[in-house]
Amino acid sequence: MNAWRLILDGPSDGAWNMAVDAAILAARARDEAPPTLRLYRWSRPTASLGRFQSESDVDFDAVRAIGAEVVRRPTGGRGVLHDDELTYSVVASVADGLPRGVVASYRLLSAALAEAYRRLGVPAEITSRTRGSRAAGACYLHATHADLSIGAAKLSGSAQVWQGDACLQHGSFVRSRDADAEARVFRLDAEGAARLRSSATTLEDVLGEAPSFEALEEAVVGAFEDTLGIALRRGVLSEAETAEARSERGRFEVPLP
Repeated sequence: MNAWRLILDGPSDGAWNMAVDAAILAARARDEAPPTLRLYRWSRPTASLGRFQSESDVDFDAVRAIGAEVVRRPTGGRGVLHDDELTYSVVASVADGLPRGVVASYRLLSAALAEAYRRLGVPAEITSRTRGSRAAGACYLHATHADLSIGAAKLSGSAQVWQGDACLQHGSFVRSRDADAEARVFRLDAEGAARLRSSATTLEDVLGEAPSFEALEEAVVGAFEDTLGIALRRGVLSEAETAEARSERGRFEVPLP
C-alpha cells in the first residue's frame, strides 16, 4: 500500500492557501515531495478567481461589504466564494497511480470525493447537470465532469492544473453558504442569483445541520484511503515548500482597488 502525506491545516488567508497548494505541486513535479492530501480552511470569506478569469467578474464593493478578500487560484475554472467549508487539495503524479489526462484523473478523484459524501450520509454522484452560461462568473452556475451533485443541485466543484507529470486538484466541501453574498460578489443579476440559490446545495441543506470539521476530515481521509488504496500519514510542509510558498504568495493576491 502506497503511503501519502496528509496535511491538516487550520484557517489561513487565501493567498497563503493558494501558495501552499502551488508549492506542493512544484515540489511533487520535481520529485522532491510525496503525494499529498491537504485539508484546510479560510480565515475570512475569500473570493477565488480561476487562473484565467477576469477580475471584472468581481464586485469589489461587495467584497469590502462582507469583509472578504480576493485571490487568484493556480487552477482554472470560475469564481468561488469560500467561507464555511473544508477545502481539499490533492497533489499526485502519474508515478503515484494518477491516470494521465484531465478526464481520467477527475474520474478517479471524484470517486473518492463521492465516497466521502456517502460517509457523511449524502448520496452524491458525479454531475449530470446541464452546463450554465459561460458568461456567469460564479463556479456554482457551471457544470463540468469534475462536479458532484445530489439530484439537480451542485454540491461541489473541483479544478485542476498539471505541471509535468504531477497534478493539483482542489475543491470544497461546503457546510453552509450565503448565496446572496456570493451573487453580489460575482455580479449576478436577479435571475442569476435565483439560479444560484436553486442550483447549488450544501451539507447543511441536505443533512439539516452542518457536520463538524472533524467529521468532515475523518470522512475525506477514510474515503481517499479506501478508494485510492493508499495509507495517509500525518506530515507537514518541508522547509523548501514553506520557503517557496512564502516567496510566491504575492502572485496569488488580488489587491482591492
